[in-house]
Amino acid sequence: MIKMKNKRLTVFGGGSWGTALAQVASQNFEQVLIYLRDKNVIDNINNSSVNSKYFPKHKLKQNISATDQLKEAVSFSKDYILSVPTSATRVMMEKLKDLLTDDSTIISTAKGLEIDSFSTNSEIIREYFKGDIIVLSGPTHAEEVIKGIPTAIVAASNKNTSAKKIQNMLITPRFRIYTSTDTKGVEIGGAVKNIIAVASGVIDGIGYGDNTKAALITRGLSEIVKFGLYHNTKRETYNGLAGLGDLVVTCNSKHSRNRKFGIQIGKGKSFKQAKNNVKQVVEGAKTARAVYNFLKTQQGFEMPITKEVYEVLYNDKDPLQAVDDLMLREPKNEFYYLP
Repeated sequence: MIKMKNKRLTVFGGGSWGTALAQVASQNFEQVLIYLRDKNVIDNINNSSVNSKYFPKHKLKQNISATDQLKEAVSFSKDYILSVPTSATRVMMEKLKDLLTDDSTIISTAKGLEIDSFSTNSEIIREYFKGDIIVLSGPTHAEEVIKGIPTAIVAASNKNTSAKKIQNMLITPRFRIYTSTDTKGVEIGGAVKNIIAVASGVIDGIGYGDNTKAALITRGLSEIVKFGLYHNTKRETYNGLAGLGDLVVTCNSKHSRNRKFGIQIGKGKSFKQAKNNVKQVVEGAKTARAVYNFLKTQQGFEMPITKEVYEVLYNDKDPLQAVDDLMLREPKNEFYYLP
């Protein structure tokens, strides 16, 4: 483990993932500050070292504190983890843009695409910030990371030196970090797999079995690769942690909010009912809308699982009918779309 002496780190976002990353960082940094808005949670962290909303039974390290003062959070450090949902990234950057300096570093952790622009999180951040941006993504459920369960993840940046910097800053004996220069590919893998995870939950909710799940994951990966190659990313990225690894864990884990949401849909709940039952942001539902909007602009570009997820979520299509329509599509070669 590499201990960063006399260093501070700020985490913007006090949700489950932001809190888990603060816990990881607290092993390598002398002080970690979480910026969030919930005053009750702030008081709990500062007085009892507990995030009462997400991890009420888990003690945080003593060197983690919290604040709702934005200027204090920015001045606390030059290195920032941005852990807010994709839908909040632009709002957060609007608040930060006049406070940040170009010698700062932002580590982006959200997994989604902006609905109207199709932008990844790093692309949104770049509109407001000229410094280093690193994407952190992979098969990493916060519920396990905060317990110190061994986890591997990818730090991606267009500059390999920046990715290595974050690798050295955050790596621990229980949190292994690999580097990548395929930033957009890592982001696409993390975002689009959430759509497939919703579909995975739907088939679990319906009551289908292992055969169906295996087919879904495999064909879902094909859609991710197809979408990624269209955007000039690297094929090998999708065979790695930010692609296949994240897809497998999110489609199968009891911790996956996207899968939980899909299970509710598969059992006949409405979009609103399913969302209320999950009680957290479901990136897969938002990303399905973003990718569907993209598909409407690309004649002949097919992502059938994504299309059916969209139809089920936003047009009230019967999930059973959606599965039938996928199964009865025109027969094709398995790798018909690859060069």
